[in-house]
Amino acid sequence: MDLEIRHLRVVCAIAEAGSLTRAAASLRMTQPGLSAQLRRIEAALGGPLFDRRQSGTVPTPFGELVIGRARALLPGIDGLLSDTARAARRMTAVDRIRVGSVGAPLLGHLLLAVRALLPEADLTCRCQYSPVALLDDLAARRLEAAVLGDHPGQELPQHAGVALHTIVNEPVFALLPAAHPLATRDEVPLVELLEEDWAVPRPDSDRTPEYWASVCTSAGRAPFAPYEAEGRQLIEIVRAGLAVSLCQATFIEVPGVSVRPLAENPLWYRHLLAWHHDGPLAPYGTEILRRVADGYLATCSDSPVYARWRELNPHAARPVTVAP
Repeated sequence: MDLEIRHLRVVCAIAEAGSLTRAAASLRMTQPGLSAQLRRIEAALGGPLFDRRQSGTVPTPFGELVIGRARALLPGIDGLLSDTARAARRMTAVDRIRVGSVGAPLLGHLLLAVRALLPEADLTCRCQYSPVALLDDLAARRLEAAVLGDHPGQELPQHAGVALHTIVNEPVFALLPAAHPLATRDEVPLVELLEEDWAVPRPDSDRTPEYWASVCTSAGRAPFAPYEAEGRQLIEIVRAGLAVSLCQATFIEVPGVSVRPLAENPLWYRHLLAWHHDGPLAPYGTEILRRVADGYLATCSDSPVYARWRELNPHAARPVTVAP
């Protein structure tokens, strides 16, 4: 007979109970059945584990060795079984929701919508700058949903089985050092912005720099961009007065930087949500779109510059309308 984990549990149960009768009751076995099993375990190990006395069972020195090793092994085995069972449930659960996102104001609203509609979901998220990489992960089912974005002329490709939902097309704004002369304007002509040094995202992150350059070239010249950065690093370069840049309209001004609309709105950005046609979010798609669109409107009001722009352009940058 080969020794199994359950045999170690039997030995420990007998040691803890102090008698075969009590151990049999705790194991829900008959006393004769437990005695027979103990004899097989002892034969497999090569010696007696307990002395049978009128008062109960007492471990032999050999039995103390086995019991000590068993008690050291079983917690680790139990932990392994528990962890793997939990992981297996997550891998097979239909409500496992892995969300990916570019830097955009929609992520929090999407997570809140999923949490409200699927409160038992195992919800996780990860962010990165490339919408193409996120879309590839979504198509390969490494994600269940994604917050994406693209620009005119650079629309993301369609993937079989993946639904792309436009939330809103919004203008791209100028990001300036707070002390910059252009920050005193209500709006900034792109041609004047092109007189400055620029900070731009790395070209390997997404196609944003390519889009900016193409529009700027149409306006007269390509931007001179000695600085490549994303996120906080880009903001710090602008804050230091070293460069200007562009940003999403919903970007909220922080100390040291100013956000201004571009005159005539030459650049645009499209916010999208994506998920599988047959994925766990598909049945809730209409409600998710409505909640995220409402959340976007709330985010707009948090940015005074964008809120003012929207008042002046009431028919532009309207999020998707979803019927109840």
